[in-house]
Amino acid sequence: MNSFFPRKFVIQGIVIVCAVVLLARLYYIQVVDKSYYLSARNNVLRKIVKYPARGIIVDRKNRLMVQNEPVYDLMVTPYEVKEFDTVRFCSLLGIDRAGFDKRYKKAQSQSLYRASIFEKQISAEVYAAFQEQLSEFRGFYAVNRSIRHYPDSVAAQFVGYINEVNQKDIDQSDGFYRPGDYIGRTGVEKSYEEVLRGRRGVENLMVDARNRPKGHFADGAYDTASVAGQKLISSLDIDLQRLGEQLLANKVGSIVAIEPSTGEVLAMVSSPTYNPSLMVGKYKGNNYMRLLNNPYKPLFIRPIQAEYPPGSIFKVINALIGQQFGKINASTHFFCGGGYHYGKRGLMKCTHYHGSIGLVESIQFSCNTYYGYTYSQMIDRSGMRPVNGYKRWREAVMKFGIGQKLDVDLPNERKGSLPTADFYTKRWKNDRWSSGFNISLSIGQGELGITPLQMANVVAAIANRGYYYKPHLVKAMGESKVIYSKYRQKVNVGVDKRYFEPVVEGMSRAVNQPRGTAYNARIGDIEMCGKTGTVQNPHGENHSVFFGFAPRNNPKIAIAVMVENAGYGATWSAPIASMMVEKHIRGRVNRSKSYINKIASANLLPGRKRSPAPSRVRVPDSSAVTERAEIAPVETINLKTISNE
Repeated sequence: MNSFFPRKFVIQGIVIVCAVVLLARLYYIQVVDKSYYLSARNNVLRKIVKYPARGIIVDRKNRLMVQNEPVYDLMVTPYEVKEFDTVRFCSLLGIDRAGFDKRYKKAQSQSLYRASIFEKQISAEVYAAFQEQLSEFRGFYAVNRSIRHYPDSVAAQFVGYINEVNQKDIDQSDGFYRPGDYIGRTGVEKSYEEVLRGRRGVENLMVDARNRPKGHFADGAYDTASVAGQKLISSLDIDLQRLGEQLLANKVGSIVAIEPSTGEVLAMVSSPTYNPSLMVGKYKGNNYMRLLNNPYKPLFIRPIQAEYPPGSIFKVINALIGQQFGKINASTHFFCGGGYHYGKRGLMKCTHYHGSIGLVESIQFSCNTYYGYTYSQMIDRSGMRPVNGYKRWREAVMKFGIGQKLDVDLPNERKGSLPTADFYTKRWKNDRWSSGFNISLSIGQGELGITPLQMANVVAAIANRGYYYKPHLVKAMGESKVIYSKYRQKVNVGVDKRYFEPVVEGMSRAVNQPRGTAYNARIGDIEMCGKTGTVQNPHGENHSVFFGFAPRNNPKIAIAVMVENAGYGATWSAPIASMMVEKHIRGRVNRSKSYINKIASANLLPGRKRSPAPSRVRVPDSSAVTERAEIAPVETINLKTISNE
């Protein structure tokens, strides 16, 4: 038998097996395994993500508050990296060998064939020197980005900060965000993220063997341009904001100033504050932890998140509601014998013996007794059960924007506290309670909690004689200057216009007559109307509060000032508000340098040695020749000067 015949089939079998193996390998390389494709493509083609510039933020006078500064992210594709001088590489970037190894291993763990970030946010100065030798480092290339820059370093809590997206952000974005993108985390950076962020683009570049660009693939037919974010025009006034931050330096508190005719927030100061530049760059994480652990909580946005009993400023609300309910009027008098007696032995003390006192004088001199009687009339003599009288009173208070969010354009606003009738029914274990069971609400104490923004909004409604616009911090968006429609709608507080005049008269006398409680806030020939408050604080010194508006007719500004642990409202809050108002209306502050600096440099931080109270001063009118005062720079518990190193 011929032995060649079986050998022929053996050889054919071997050839077929080899062919199948080669075809399988070819299929694996071309279809299953992408590494060769990626390597080949990356040798000639590189996709460069073009990150958009975030929209800039300017103040109401078009002065820059937030702009962009160019930086570079250094990318690496580990598979393409060849041997190079790591000492020179590290020296150019300012990192050590351990840092290099850590970054490179992380890139390898992510992917050998796809580019990932090796070093973030390299400054333009560092990159300029590195770029000259970039071609010597195969596998590395740079992507142009931008970071936020703050020319004036003010309003940190307003502008907020951005950081890199996490997986949750990516999952919730319907494919918009990708790893390496940035997103607003706080402030208007967060609330206006969709306006500011823009849209990324892509460039497909041809590169040679030495990593040098050789033009666009297909003449740019597959490139997409990035679209910059839109501009935000803030309602804030940088000069007024800066003055407020200086006056509240080394104090814990808030200032909120509103333009009554529009609801635009002119200044929003949260103290202690910090330099917003601390939340940018390589050391952002370290700075964030230092701010987070600071005992005075500079990251806490006090104007919209802090809740305080309003104290005596709440009397103006009870005065207005009492008139609307028909329980008092401009001619109503009550007798003040040094306090208001309720129940069998209850006594709410008054600061003075006022005798027979009317509505206007009750605000001018801040009579507790008057409002004990007024509150009792509204709750106990409402023509219904006291519990229902309270419900009606509470609904009237809520119309002033209290006990609910004002929907300001900042995230994490709190609504404050305005107890329900059920709250007291549960406390007293029945619904047969009367005004004496929560009489402290008559003078703004007890369970009430109001944010400084709500305080300023109340006085804006009084300035408008019965309505307000929802407060907002962005005046317009983009070149078309769009604004949300909800900020153009009037909100009525449910009190007839005629009932505001005696209240406004009392507030004017409180500021402009020598015996008024807010005489420290007088501004010469500008008639400001205001009300002081001294808020009881069971945890330390009382809080100082003041709110007011000016001028009396055609008001330009409504303001609320809260200084924690500072004592009487007339001592600290009223003078601070007075200078803010004068600055806004006149463009300058007509006070002596020593007086302004005494307030600005005063240290009222809890746990620190307290500065003495400023003495009352005569405020000159506009015709007086007064040296323009300039406030000396004041550090805010060293938070403005935390190093970025």
